[in-house]
Amino acid sequence: MEQQPPIAPEAEAEQLSELLQIRRDKLAALQQAGHDPFRITTYERTHAHAQIRAQYEALEGARVSIAGRMTAKRIMGKASFAQLLDGSGAMQVYVRRDDVGEETYAAFKAYDIGDILGVTGTVFKTRTGEISVHADTVTLLSKSLRPLPEKFHGLRDTDLRYRQRFVDLIMNPEVRETFRKRSRIIAEIRNRMDAMGFIEVETPVLSTTASGASARPFITHHNTLDLDMYLRIATELPLKECIVGGLERVYEIGRLFRNEGMDAMHNPEFTTIEAYQAYTDYNGMMALAEDLFSHCALAVNGTTKIVYQGVEVDLTPPFRRLPMNEAVRLHTGADFLACETDEAARALAKSIGLAVEDAAATRGKLLVEAFDAFVEDKLIAPTFIIDYPVEVSPLTKRKPDAPHLTERFELFICGHEYANAYSELNDPIDQRGRFVQQAQERMKGDDEAMMIDEDFCLSLEYGMPPTGGIGIGIDRMVMLLTDAPTIRDVLLFPTMKPLNGVKDENGVNKTESEAPKTEPEKIDFSKVEIEPLFKDFVDFETFSKSDFRAVKVLACEAVPKSKKLLKFTLDDGTGENRTILSGIHAYYEPEELVGKTCIAITNLPPRPMMGIDSCGMLISAVHHEEGEEKLHLLMVDDHIPAGAKLY
Repeated sequence: MEQQPPIAPEAEAEQLSELLQIRRDKLAALQQAGHDPFRITTYERTHAHAQIRAQYEALEGARVSIAGRMTAKRIMGKASFAQLLDGSGAMQVYVRRDDVGEETYAAFKAYDIGDILGVTGTVFKTRTGEISVHADTVTLLSKSLRPLPEKFHGLRDTDLRYRQRFVDLIMNPEVRETFRKRSRIIAEIRNRMDAMGFIEVETPVLSTTASGASARPFITHHNTLDLDMYLRIATELPLKECIVGGLERVYEIGRLFRNEGMDAMHNPEFTTIEAYQAYTDYNGMMALAEDLFSHCALAVNGTTKIVYQGVEVDLTPPFRRLPMNEAVRLHTGADFLACETDEAARALAKSIGLAVEDAAATRGKLLVEAFDAFVEDKLIAPTFIIDYPVEVSPLTKRKPDAPHLTERFELFICGHEYANAYSELNDPIDQRGRFVQQAQERMKGDDEAMMIDEDFCLSLEYGMPPTGGIGIGIDRMVMLLTDAPTIRDVLLFPTMKPLNGVKDENGVNKTESEAPKTEPEKIDFSKVEIEPLFKDFVDFETFSKSDFRAVKVLACEAVPKSKKLLKFTLDDGTGENRTILSGIHAYYEPEELVGKTCIAITNLPPRPMMGIDSCGMLISAVHHEEGEEKLHLLMVDDHIPAGAKLY
């Protein structure tokens, strides 16, 4: 058989336009004939598809009314089969001309895949044993004006799936199941907390201070009050004010917002539960975390033994408890708490290969950096890392026998953090002092340092009882319990950069790259200094050993504790994601690079940087201008596919 040439993109677009026009013509004809489906407001269903399957013996021969989206149709002369999809699953429908009438049958044959139909008929089994509904009436309830993705390949492009989640849900049953499980997990958390005597409260999303966590906030403006406000980065401080007020067990499930990079584990808006309990400490919060994780695993999966990305994990309590310094010592041999001075700690850090960018870094901060670089990704079994340095725990009580440490833990599973908890600091004098220290860090340029919350400081002066508090990332918990590799898979509508920029009427300023240009931009190159060309020639064989490839930026984030490095997760066309670190944070924010097509050398040996293997090098163009180095990451046409080789 002669092979047909591939359809050019222009022809494919033209073909699609013709299909869209055909569907609109069908709608116009229906409306002209007085059968406008969009005028229908209700349809009385007697059963969901899953009910019919579950209760077939009782319903066999019974008359039912069902409705759903037609996802398949097979025309067989005077009789046809169709498949309807509702929220509970698929159901086969048998439509015969002699039963529904010639007019209805002719109309049914003209309906398109994607149309939403109502069907009334009797329940039966086909000769092949398929539970079906034998139709006597068929009603078009809504017209689909766009074709669904091709049946056998479905919707697999991840970017398109996230942008068009509505199509993703139609085409991929496993996606629908993920979000059913997400709903179940949140319901189980809420029920469990209520059963333990906690009450659910609501705290402001907008605030005049951004505090309660170390994070960069989103800033907005309140027109009536004429002041800048922040989307909350944590619910911690107002919840602890509730504890001061006598609400001894409180929690909130809600969205938080952090103006930071995006990657497999981070989205700018995400869901957490924060809970606070009077008269307990971080040990009480460990028990709470164990209870919630094991209970939710059992509720949605039927077992506390789960598999996450090919690794079996047992969520049966109790979880391992391990001091941070001991964890670092076990994996590196370095004992930071044995260092008597910060200078000795900095020397120790360098000896184990930890890059020390801050010349004034303290022993405690270096301990945390060493943990992040050498330990975190190796914690597979559920592990409470306890006893954090006071420098990185501004809201936590000190350990009575070790005041340089705090009663704090983070829960790690499969190399990722899932919960953060404290014995809450309730000393108002100590708390203010730590806020002041954070404010000083902020003045030095740390835009993730906390602001002073005067209302919270005032509340502590009235007295807060000993309290334990915890925050759990619900999105990450859902990822763990549904075996999802990225946070975007468990968010119905993850944050995405618009494909065509932002419209003026939205009131959002465009970047220069997004703004339409009526004429070419005039660029002054008169002060540019270019490095001289190499005088030595390189033979073609040597040059061709470097494997230059087009790569798509799937995710990009700032490397913790590094001011220069960005971590790129790249599609290199192989089907496996590639990680490359690049020291270009001074020139780009990570979120503006997501979705770009860049050029990388892919056959360089892995190079460890900040405890992460960088597998390749992204190509940038560098020049000097008035003595200052300028850099531009090489970005190419997005039409170039991932993995395309440069010659």
